[in-house]
Amino acid sequence: HEVALGYKENTPDPSVFIKFRVENTDSPPFNKGGSGGISDPAVPTFLLAWTTTPWTLPGNTALAVDEEADYSVVELEGEGGQERLVLATVLVETNIKQEHTVVANIKGAELLGVQYQPLYSPAEYGTEIRKFVHVDFLLDKPMTEQEQLGHSHVILETVTEIAPRVVAADFVSMEDGTGIVHMAPAFGDEDLTVGREKELAFVQPVNLLGNFTGNYPFAGKFVKDADEEIMKDLKSRGLLFHRGVYKHTYPFCWRCDTPLLYYAKSSWYIRTTASKDELVSGNSAINWYPEYIQEGRFGEWLRNNVDWAISRERYWGTPIPIWECQSCQHAICAGSIQDLKDLLPEDQRAVLDDIDLHRPYVDDILLACPNGSCDGEMKRIPEVMDAWFDSGAMPFAQWHYPFDNKSIAEDGRFPADYICEAVDQTRGWFYSLHALSTLLKGQPSYKNVICLGLVLDEKGHKMSKRVGNVVEPIAVLDEHGADALRWYLFTASQPGEARRFSSKLVSETLRRVLLTLWNVYSFFTNYASIDEFHPEQKPEGWKPENELDRWILSELNTLIEQVDSYLEGYDPTNAGRRIQEFIDQLSNWYVRRSRRRFWKSENDSDKLSGYITLHDCLVTVAKLMAPLAPFVSEEIYQKLVSAVEPDAPNSVHLAQYPTADASLVDQNLMEATRLVMRISSMGRSARSKAGIKVRQPLNSINVLVKSDIEKQQLEPMIPQLIDEINVKSVTIAAAGGAEDTDFWDWGISANLEKIGPKYGGQTQSIADALAKMEPRAVASAIDASGRVEVSVPDESISPVQLDYEDVAVVKTAKSSDHVGVQDGPYAVAVETLLTPELADEGLARELVHRIQNLRRSADFEVTDRIVTYYQGPEEIASVMAGGLGEYIRLETLSEDLVSGSPEDGAHTETSKVDGAEVTLGVRRV
Repeated sequence: HEVALGYKENTPDPSVFIKFRVENTDSPPFNKGGSGGISDPAVPTFLLAWTTTPWTLPGNTALAVDEEADYSVVELEGEGGQERLVLATVLVETNIKQEHTVVANIKGAELLGVQYQPLYSPAEYGTEIRKFVHVDFLLDKPMTEQEQLGHSHVILETVTEIAPRVVAADFVSMEDGTGIVHMAPAFGDEDLTVGREKELAFVQPVNLLGNFTGNYPFAGKFVKDADEEIMKDLKSRGLLFHRGVYKHTYPFCWRCDTPLLYYAKSSWYIRTTASKDELVSGNSAINWYPEYIQEGRFGEWLRNNVDWAISRERYWGTPIPIWECQSCQHAICAGSIQDLKDLLPEDQRAVLDDIDLHRPYVDDILLACPNGSCDGEMKRIPEVMDAWFDSGAMPFAQWHYPFDNKSIAEDGRFPADYICEAVDQTRGWFYSLHALSTLLKGQPSYKNVICLGLVLDEKGHKMSKRVGNVVEPIAVLDEHGADALRWYLFTASQPGEARRFSSKLVSETLRRVLLTLWNVYSFFTNYASIDEFHPEQKPEGWKPENELDRWILSELNTLIEQVDSYLEGYDPTNAGRRIQEFIDQLSNWYVRRSRRRFWKSENDSDKLSGYITLHDCLVTVAKLMAPLAPFVSEEIYQKLVSAVEPDAPNSVHLAQYPTADASLVDQNLMEATRLVMRISSMGRSARSKAGIKVRQPLNSINVLVKSDIEKQQLEPMIPQLIDEINVKSVTIAAAGGAEDTDFWDWGISANLEKIGPKYGGQTQSIADALAKMEPRAVASAIDASGRVEVSVPDESISPVQLDYEDVAVVKTAKSSDHVGVQDGPYAVAVETLLTPELADEGLARELVHRIQNLRRSADFEVTDRIVTYYQGPEEIASVMAGGLGEYIRLETLSEDLVSGSPEDGAHTETSKVDGAEVTLGVRRV
């Protein structure tokens, strides 16, 4: 099954149509129909076959047809004059492009037994010819039932000629090729099966290096390199009808990436096909993630199971413990050292007490044949075990089962709870484990599987040392840390999907997730240190009263429940993504909207509630993400828990995993806050569309939501919207209500790109009918049921059902003083008119922003009081000295706002503010 690991799609190979000359056209079916029949002694007749492996043609010993199919004898002008070709009737027009005449039609069954001239006569090229022969007795003794299994009663005898002929086969396709299949039993599984069944000749002109032997013109060449020479040789003899290129799936070595050859060899097999039903039923008891692998890639592999070739002709590896008699071929499989001891004379058994059971030592053990009167010597067969057998035996071999630890199934050591590997192991380790546990114990070897897609390079190409696009993980670890690498691999894509990988992508994960969390942690520790907060200050039975605290703790406890459920279901991807979403909520909504609570100087109950809430969030998140990001979780836990709680577990990985507190979950509050976050984001987009900075206050914003229920949810949150979007007032309208019709215009149209492929020539009629419908009614129907029925006036067109993607509903503000954006059923429009008062307030906010940046660049502490200096046009002085000056002073912790040049030692900066040059300076008091 390791062959299956290296298949490549779209591999180009020669596509050749070869003519095999019929040996005797005076015999059936060519002589039927009286004198002359359908043959003409003056016109040669050929059987036309197709192959993508010209190098196998020297091994041809038969051609296969479908005995139920119709075949035609076609006469045409060939390179050497008139000739006749035999091929499937349905494929004549596909393959014969030149002028031709159909001489006769015959059934495939009539072609059976027809002999033809070999392309290459092995005897002429020094290649041995053997033939499959059915025998009733094997090695001068009756066959046992075991020996009769698997066609072991078919042997190869040396013969002097091939005598190639036409045979029947059930795999002959009428979809491509010619309906006649070239058969080389030495190079194909189906060919070999038919060869054994039909007693065909067997020719092997290729050695184990993949090079041609004998004295062929291409002897010594690797088979793939001989393709061109073989095609030229056949063309020179008038036997190449047509050539081209064919792209198909072909196996390559999964280690060195060289093409593999199908090569008939003797091998030892495990008859896994006898347990196919058990393998399939056992798979149904395994929990696969992703789920589709179970019945897809792995299920298909099991349903199409073939016997497992377990022997390898190598030196290193586990020796196959079979001893075979050199005289009578009687074989014994030793299951243990004790089995071997029992087969040795007593005076020789001590050698097994301290033996290395690998080659060459194990091969020194010689046994006396126990088969009746045979006095032959038994030697171990030279093959070693497929390494996948070793890996599949791991659950038993690691415990020396069944000789020791007989209770592994009862004490929980077998089967494994969990296994994780890449998707290619569905035909590797996953399979070998499953096959051996099914054969030995009648049950799966593992309960749960996480199956990973391949890791690709940044451009989505498979990594290869040969290509030079391998991303070294150690370098990524050194640059970004283990947690960033782990988090990216956990969350970048669902487990079964391939994922792109690069240092840049891991860096983005570090910035977006781990550094965001670390910034929240740093924010907390900075202010908690200033205010000397201690977790013990949390009152007994404390419940949050602040709306922000209640919301984030509701989200936190919902997160706990969801992450626990995901991890219980072996779904770390969605667990990580959900934690990631919460970190974003914590940083970009909770902390950002709570900053003023931590900035204020008084330590009141609201500030304490904020500390308690943020502390609980950070500790809980550390515990939740510990299995995924163990190092940053440990660091946060050590600082926030271990350092202040002596009795707490001394590691986050030893702490109890969080459990949700349902009493803290407020579903309505979470829905309302998420709606506020969505509307706020749309408001900022509308501002951006209008070209107005976020720091510039606006007079009003109008919001359109789906229903009265959402309007009622949103109205108590208006203060948050005012703050987030920086407006003075908010008007909320429910679709279809009075505020909607007064302010909003609705339009509707068909998405032609979507409905065009579905309805073809009816598309325009459907689009015209949709445009005449009432837009709000259409949107309401789609929101309610996911689709809307459109009736077309043309009675020849039945009513159609259009879904959300088929319909575009556009909502715009009626006023030209508003700029709006739309997101699904929601719409937001901001008023763009600026009064002088609004402009001054915008300027004040911009100055606060510049002064705060100066504080940071001067490395001031967050609690440092300062003096601020300013120089600029009259508008700046008016704002600084006017009523907005107090706002600027409080926001920047300025003791004074001084007009004029900054004093020496002040940290200064000159820049443009609203197009005017302004100099600002700050000095610590």
